[in-house]
Amino acid sequence: METKNYPQEIDVQQYWLVLKRRWPILAAVFLASLGASGLAIRSQSPEYQATGMLLFKSDRISSLTKVGEKIGDLESLMREGNPLETQAVIVNSQPILKEVINTLQLKNKQGNLLDPESLKIKVEPIVSTDVLKVSFTSEKPELAASVVNTLMKSYVANNIQSNRVQVVAAGEFIQKQLLTSRQELERASEAVRQFKNQYKIIELPEEASAAIKNIAKLDEELNQARATLADVNAQQAKVATQLNLSQKQAIEVASLSQMSGVQDLLAELQKVQSKLASEQARYTSNHPSIAYLKNQEATLTSLLQRRTQQSLGTQRNVPVSNLQMGKLKEDLASDYVKFQSQSQGLGKKIQALSNIKKTYQQRLAILPNLEKTQGDLERRLTVAQTDYQNLVTRQQEIEVAEKQTIGNARIIQPAEVPKKRIISKMTILLAAGGVFVGFLFGTAIAFFVDLIDRSLKTVKEIESFFGYTLIGLIPKFETPKFESKTSKFERKNSQFESNSKFASIPLIGDRVSSRVIVAYSPRTVIHEAYQMLQANLKFISHKEVRTIVVTSSVPGEGKSEVSANLAAIIANSGRKVLLVDADMRQPSQHHLWGFINSVGLSNVIVGQDEFSEAVQQVTENLSILTGGVQPPNPSSLIDSEGMASLIKKLSQTYDYIIFDTPPLVGTADAAVLGKMVDGVLLVARPGVVENSTATAAKSLLQRSEANILGVIANAVNIKHEPDSYFYYSYPRGGQNTSGIAIKGNEQWVQK
Repeated sequence: METKNYPQEIDVQQYWLVLKRRWPILAAVFLASLGASGLAIRSQSPEYQATGMLLFKSDRISSLTKVGEKIGDLESLMREGNPLETQAVIVNSQPILKEVINTLQLKNKQGNLLDPESLKIKVEPIVSTDVLKVSFTSEKPELAASVVNTLMKSYVANNIQSNRVQVVAAGEFIQKQLLTSRQELERASEAVRQFKNQYKIIELPEEASAAIKNIAKLDEELNQARATLADVNAQQAKVATQLNLSQKQAIEVASLSQMSGVQDLLAELQKVQSKLASEQARYTSNHPSIAYLKNQEATLTSLLQRRTQQSLGTQRNVPVSNLQMGKLKEDLASDYVKFQSQSQGLGKKIQALSNIKKTYQQRLAILPNLEKTQGDLERRLTVAQTDYQNLVTRQQEIEVAEKQTIGNARIIQPAEVPKKRIISKMTILLAAGGVFVGFLFGTAIAFFVDLIDRSLKTVKEIESFFGYTLIGLIPKFETPKFESKTSKFERKNSQFESNSKFASIPLIGDRVSSRVIVAYSPRTVIHEAYQMLQANLKFISHKEVRTIVVTSSVPGEGKSEVSANLAAIIANSGRKVLLVDADMRQPSQHHLWGFINSVGLSNVIVGQDEFSEAVQQVTENLSILTGGVQPPNPSSLIDSEGMASLIKKLSQTYDYIIFDTPPLVGTADAAVLGKMVDGVLLVARPGVVENSTATAAKSLLQRSEANILGVIANAVNIKHEPDSYFYYSYPRGGQNTSGIAIKGNEQWVQK
């Protein structure tokens, strides 16, 4: 059978199991703490609490001045927090407390006036209201009411006085602000006036609209002028092409053609030249007439150039050929000059219109800035006017407020003398402290006791410590303390009648212990636990196990009880079983089965009696060999050839032989006998075996090299074990067998 590794339980479950094991200690400490707390509570003096209420209104002073609204105005603070908390601090301030102490002459035990810090008055706002609740606790109910009423009256009186002082201060402040505001209003008005004069502003929106219209009209005129200029320039270019003269020459010709002096000389020169041409046809070049005419021609040409230079105002000579034009060219030259004049005029007109348009555009460009500046100045003026008007209004309100004598708080509920005592904080603290301290110390002591307890407390600890396979888990059960002999016989007879295996052979002895539960209670949880143990023995080893030693680490773990029940459950399955009481120091099987231990194992080993005379029959399949007479040296009998021969001989007769041996600690009987049999079963009981004794027992088993079949956990309190080992349900049939009390009525199945 494979060893099952159970998952590690979380620490919380382990702690809970410790508390379940040590709950009596926890309960005792807890109750003791509650008792001490109760005595302390009873020693407390009775206390009475008086309560009054104050209603608050908006702080009118702040609304008059409009200065520091976020600091002193209750109405504005309601949006950011609870202003009553500030007033609660003021109500509970030292000046108010001193006034209460002096008024009521509150003194301490030494006869001195109380210190304000020792006067514990509770002031708290009521949620979602403008009301403060004032409370005071005292051993004297009349004093508690007097303190609360005096405190509220003192606060209201101080509040009224404070308001008066604030009104006067507000009036002085407003007067100063009026002067400053008037000066600011005058400066703002002057700034607006200077701005309008500087930029010649009447109405900026109308001016901007007119400027846009004028720019559109100028654009239209410019387009017309540019079209006309283009037409004139085209005609001028055409005339210039016909004249075949440069612009300058055409202008000169046109100018000279209109001068009579130049034209007269040009006419005389033309006559002379005509006559010279006629004479040259008649005479040679040396003829006096020819020479005369040439001289006259040169004179007229020189004179013509001088006249031309004088007319044009330049020293440049104009070719005579340019002056000798016909009527058509003169007209063309005159048209050219006219077109030139028109072109120049149109150019100047376009330039003038462009300059005007640019002026309008520049004005229009600065209009937004002017509007912004004008708006800023006018807003500044409006603000100054509004501030001044508000200050004038507040000054009038302050003059009215100076004549009033009301505050912003009033008493809506005076404190009455309390008639019932209250549960004080100290009482609550003592009660809560008793519960908390009791549970805390109880838990600590429980854990401490569990820590110093060196026993193996749970099945898991036993399995982990020994390292052997857990093949059986027997729940803890109790039997009735008192049971008559007649009822026992009736119980045995009814049991054996119900079970054919046991009823076939009559009982030897007058009674069987109720601890041998499987012998007469086949429908109980314990019976099923031993059935599980029997089933596990079949698969615990690869070879058949027929001879088994049952032992434990120390006395009191229930090895004899386990041996008896295991033998009975195997016999009940139809196998021949011999139960041998090998604990010859303190034999116990004869007590469990109701036999007389006059002859037994010791007698058979030494040869004093035959086995057939010593063995006692319980049923057809179950036989008991008691310990017999106690020998002087039991270990020598166990470790003898006689014992080995007896085991070999008995193995031929019985299917199973179970040996109930002494505990491992203190004797070596179980270890010695374990070498002679097929295997050893170690019985361990949680809370009985300690770490040191378990270590010694484990060491002895390891040195003996016996075949350890596994561990049987006996008398296990299921409530003290983790849930991972088993689950619970009610026994089959819904009730226990008569005469047996199973703790908790638990049914378990090993996982």
